[in-house]
Amino acid sequence: MNQKLLMNFVIAVEAVMANRMRSILTGLGIIFGVAAVIAMLAIGNGAQQEILEQIKLVGVNNIVIKPVVKQSEEKLEEEEEEEASKAERFSPGLSTADREAIADIVPGVQVLSPEITLDTYIINNGIRRSAKLVGVEPGYFEVFNFELERGDMFSAYHLQHGEPVCVIGKSIKTKFFPTEDPIGKYIKCGNNWLKVIGILKERLISTNSISNLGIRDYNMDVYIPIQSMLIRYKNRGLITKELLRKANSRGGSNNNNNSNDRVVNYHQLDRLVVQVAETEKINATADVISRMLQRRHYDVVDFEIEIPELLLKQQQRTNDIFNYVLGAIAGISLLVGGIGIMNIMLASVLERIKEIGLRLSLGAKKLDIISQFLFEAMMISVTGGLIGVVLGVAIALLVSAVADIPTVVTFTSIILSFGVAAGVGLIFGIAPAKKAASQDPIQSLRYE
Repeated sequence: MNQKLLMNFVIAVEAVMANRMRSILTGLGIIFGVAAVIAMLAIGNGAQQEILEQIKLVGVNNIVIKPVVKQSEEKLEEEEEEEASKAERFSPGLSTADREAIADIVPGVQVLSPEITLDTYIINNGIRRSAKLVGVEPGYFEVFNFELERGDMFSAYHLQHGEPVCVIGKSIKTKFFPTEDPIGKYIKCGNNWLKVIGILKERLISTNSISNLGIRDYNMDVYIPIQSMLIRYKNRGLITKELLRKANSRGGSNNNNNSNDRVVNYHQLDRLVVQVAETEKINATADVISRMLQRRHYDVVDFEIEIPELLLKQQQRTNDIFNYVLGAIAGISLLVGGIGIMNIMLASVLERIKEIGLRLSLGAKKLDIISQFLFEAMMISVTGGLIGVVLGVAIALLVSAVADIPTVVTFTSIILSFGVAAGVGLIFGIAPAKKAASQDPIQSLRYE
């Protein structure tokens, strides 16, 4: 039995090699189909991986509260009296008091991370560079999955007394301390000298993540305790209503046509991130926080609430649907390739009727003829599948290098596409094989 199969396989190889060009053209459908499937799945996997990285960047189960500087607007005469009382209302803005209120009142809150950002410059060893100075609490590093490479985080003493200490990003270390250990050293941020107590591990952030999420390069940030920011740099919470009115009037006197010149940021915090313990309660928690902040701000809606993880999951869902469509389109190529194999094999049967009749008359069984033609179809599809795998991996790498699109080629996608290619050759080779085996030996030998 094994000898018969081996002999049938040898005959199939000889038949394929005798018609190399036709076999190559027949296998093109399989080659491009497999390559397309692998390339499309690689692009889809790369997009999915990038979304997961973006979720890590914005944190898990996070509710992001951002301040909105209220813009002045003119009212119609009939609305002026109705809106007079509202116009007099003054919001204290997003502040550390709101952070405490959320911690005390809202259930299910796991971590709270207030944030104040200041554009400043860093000076050290004769080098000056612009950078972001960020006032945070230790929860910030937990929320956004930052890890220390070396040193320590802020202690309770640092937070309570507003100590001049900082944790720096990896790029800050590389730029200002290329050949020395910065732990225990001082750098000048703005008008203050800060002692470096820790270095963060490098965060690899893609260009798409920066543009889609509006995030900055964390590696170039300097982090200080939020109390240090309020005491040593800026505290917008100290601005009173009277000072705000004076600032507005000064801006209005200079240029009455540009209302943006009169806008003053009165919010103490630049961002407040609330991490909840359970994902299913994130929408309800966001609604509670919105209502609470609206009451605390005297019905002045000068804040906005975002749930970035839900937005990213929706984006992932959209990408998944897109990938399914691309995969289906690429799979059609395999179907077309299989049909091509069947057509060529049917034509081959007609060309080789005398050969089939001669083998049958010499004692070959129908199973031998079937196995011969199945071997031929399988050889074309398997060889095309192998070439397609190499071509698909090459296309994925080329797309990643040239178009700057992340691609991830997985072993599963290779096995899936190659298995489908082999299956296509087997399925579409059955009909020609059966037709060849059903030939009458006598009629086949007389066939012209």
